[in-house]
Formats: sequence, C-alpha cells, structure tokens
Amino acid sequence: MTTEKEAPDAAPAGAGIHPGRVSGQRLIAKTSVVSGMTLLSRVLGLVRDVVFARFFGASLVMDAFLVANRIPNMLRRFFAEGAFSQGFVPVMARYRERHDHEEAREFVDAVAGTFGLILFLVTLAGVVAAPLLVAVVAPGFIGEDGRFDLATLMLRFTFPYLFFVSLTAFAGGILNTYGRFGVPAFTPVILNVVLIAGAVWVSPGLEEPGMALAYAVFVAGLCQLLFQVPFLMRIHALPRPKWGLQHEGVRRVTRLMLPAIFGSSVAQINVLVGGIIASMLGVGKISLLYYSDRLMEFPLGLFGIALATVTLPYLARQAANNSHDEFSDTLDWSMKLVFLIAVPAAIGLIVLAGPLVTTIFYGGVFTGDDVRMTALALQAFAVGLIGFSYVKILAPAYFAREDTKTPVRIGLIALAVNFLLSVSLAWYLTRIGFAGSHAGLALAVSVAAVLNAFLLYRADPHGRRKSRHGRCALRAAAAAGLVAGQRNVRAGGLACVRDSRRSSSVLRGHAHRRFPPEAGVTCGSRGISKNCRIRI
Repeated sequence: MTTEKEAPDAAPAGAGIHPGRVSGQRLIAKTSVVSGMTLLSRVLGLVRDVVFARFFGASLVMDAFLVANRIPNMLRRFFAEGAFSQGFVPVMARYRERHDHEEAREFVDAVAGTFGLILFLVTLAGVVAAPLLVAVVAPGFIGEDGRFDLATLMLRFTFPYLFFVSLTAFAGGILNTYGRFGVPAFTPVILNVVLIAGAVWVSPGLEEPGMALAYAVFVAGLCQLLFQVPFLMRIHALPRPKWGLQHEGVRRVTRLMLPAIFGSSVAQINVLVGGIIASMLGVGKISLLYYSDRLMEFPLGLFGIALATVTLPYLARQAANNSHDEFSDTLDWSMKLVFLIAVPAAIGLIVLAGPLVTTIFYGGVFTGDDVRMTALALQAFAVGLIGFSYVKILAPAYFAREDTKTPVRIGLIALAVNFLLSVSLAWYLTRIGFAGSHAGLALAVSVAAVLNAFLLYRADPHGRRKSRHGRCALRAAAAAGLVAGQRNVRAGGLACVRDSRRSSSVLRGHAHRRFPPEAGVTCGSRGISKNCRIRI
C-alpha cells in the first residue's frame, strides 16, 4: 500500500491525470481523440453498410447474417462494452489510486485468467447450442425458407467473436485507465475493414456468398485482440492470466458486473425483443431495422459513446477520492455537451431521413421500397437518440459510485415498457395492413430509451442538483417525436406506405433513376441538374 503522495509515481509515465478536479479542456482533448478514432470507424462502418446494402440488400441472406452476428454482439455488450467495463474500470481506477503498480498488475492478471476461462466456456457452449440460440432469438426463421439453417451455420463462425472482442475490451479498459484512449477507439476500424474485404472480394467466389461475412467476423475478432498486445507491453500492463476467482478485486468486479449485465444493456435487450418480433413480420424486416439503426448509431457512437468512454475513468477516480463537487461538475459538463449534439442530430435525422437513406444506400439490390421503409424506421429511431445519449452518460455515473441497483431497477421498467409497446404496435400496425410495421418496433425502443434516461436523471442527485439540461433534452425528445409524426402525415401517412409501389410523376429524366420517389427529392423538367429541391 502506498501513500496518496506516492501513488502517482507508481504509475507509468503518461498516466498522470489528477484524480480530483478535471478541466473541461482536458476532457475535450481526450474526447476529441476518441471521437476522431470513432469517426474513422463510423465512416468505415458506413462504407461497410453501403457495401452490405449494394451486395445483399434487405434479403434472406442479410437477415440470416444479422441474426448470427447479433447474438455474439449482444453478449459483447453484456460482457465487454457494457457490464464488464462498468465493473472493471472503477475497480482498476481504485487500484491505481490506492495500491502500487505491482498490486494493480496482480489484479489485472487475476481478472484476465478468470474472465478469459469463463468466456472460453461460454463461447464453446454457444457454438454447440447454435440452433437453439437462433430459434430463441429469431423464432420467425423456423420454416422452409432456409433462413434458420443459414443463420445456424453462420453463428458457428460468428460466436467466437464474443471471446476475442471481450478480451479486446478488457485490454481497452486497461489502456483507458492509463489514459491511452486512442488505441481502443481505433480497434473497431479493423472489423469494418475485414468485413468490407470479405463482402467485396471473398463473397463472389463462394457457393454461399453470405458465409464470407461470417468468416470475416471471426478473422476480425482475432486481429482486434492481437492489435492491442504491443500497446499493453509498452505500458508494462500485458496480463499474465491466472485463475483468481477468490481475489478481492475480482470478487469486487463480479459484484458490480452481475447486476450491471442487465442495467447497462437495457438498450440491447430492447433491440433483441424487437428482433424477435421483426423475425415474425416477414423477410427483410430485420435488415430494414438494421440499416436504419446504423444511421442512428452514427451520431450516437461518434459523440455519445466517445464521451462516455472518456468520462467514466474520471468519474471513477473522483468517486474513489470522495471528490463530490468535481464528480458533479464532470457529469454536468458531459450532460451539457450531449444536449448540444444529440438534439440537433435527432431533428436532422427526422427531417432528412428520406434523402439521407437515398444518398447512402439506394442502388444495387437496394430498391426504392427499401428506401421508404428504412427512412420510416430511421425517423422512429431518431426520436430515441436523445434518450440513448443520456443513458450513455448517466448510467456510468452510477457505476462509478459502485451503485448498480438503481440502473437495474430503472432498466426493468424501461424493458417492460418496450416489450408492451413492441407487441402492441406490431400487432396493431399489422392488423391494419401497414407495410411499415417494423417502424413500430423502432418507436417502442425509442420511447423506452427516453423513459430510461428520464428516470436515471430524476434518481441521480448530482445531475439534478447541477443541471437542467437533462430536462430540456427530454422535452426536446418529445418535440422530436412530434416532428417525426408530422413528417409522416405530410408524406401521406398510412396510405403512402400501404401503397409501396406508388409511382411519382414529379421526377423526370435521369433524376428518376437516381432518386426514388420516397426520398423526398423533386425536380423540374430539366432533370436533376437544375430546378431541384428537397422536400422538408
């Protein structure tokens, strides 16, 4: 045990971040690094989704891959980016502040060995039980159309990604604790590059082209893990795995992690519920929800997740040192920044949904009907962008104080609301013959996210005492919902979507070939080059 004066010297150079007061400039600098790397990853992710849309569209093959990829990715949010990070980072910060470097390394070694073995066993079980998992996650796949068998085969290759990416997140948590945010933020770029390569160059040569995506997920996970190793060695923090379930730090992480498995991943459970229902709505609905969700995730990942990644280590240190005022200042500053970014982004996605989807995805096997259906779901998802962003900030504030019960209790409420709304909206929209019934699932997820954020904000004394931005943001989410509804009414509402093959007489010349009627782009008689406008 070291004294408070000796603790900073025990850490490697470059990790000296004062545990108490943290300036907004410093957080901006760190967030900018993560945002820059995340921007690169998101841009490549967007390119990846464009490739998916052009090569596979909203098809049976794409539905099967999305289900096979969703299962390990949902568990990744539980074991890696969600619960594990929320449990590991605060305890690691405490070891860095109150213990010497060797004791911190022993803690890391014990977590690596224990966590790694558990992950290996879970991965093995997942590969063996692939048919059961597909049946649970996508019961609508069971039938004669081939989606079930293809998704099961793909899952046997995608499930090991859970093992690789969870250890990658563990390594990233160590690097983040030492103030090295850039490397973990860059790592997702590898996944996007490998997936693009698999779709463009490998899939055309296979008997079943979709399997190239499953192979690419496996290879990308291994590459992501190996990429972190040199940087861990540089700060003398490369784990030496050993079993340590009885280690005090491991038990502390476990106590924080188990309830956080649910509390920090409510959004993913909501998406899972939507996926189960979407699998019963017909071929292509899962793909349509995926493409719209990816566009909504772009601003969320670029800023909301980046800010949460940077903020958590600071909050954990301030909580460990009982620096309540500094903790409140950091949280308040983060909420202000989220407000300034998330609200305009949500309005922009709602207003420009049609042109945005057309510009990015239209072409290849992605048709005009796909554009209209994707834009409708994007508007519904955009309503919840503000809620998603605030949850990314508020939930870590509880975990930094080692309070996991409150997010779990609130998460249960949000999950129940999402389930009831999803079932009700899907049943009602299908019953009245609404072609965009999948948009009801997106709206249910958004409402649950806004409710989750509102309840987290009300229950948090630090956020309520210092900031009114949360209240303003929730009002803005309600306004965004009204804008989305108005847009749908002005577009023709239910009648417009029911008749998905309705032609448009306002598009002439080559403008009609480039922009489908659903995009909201109209042109005069001289085509796209002149006299064009976007309908807002």
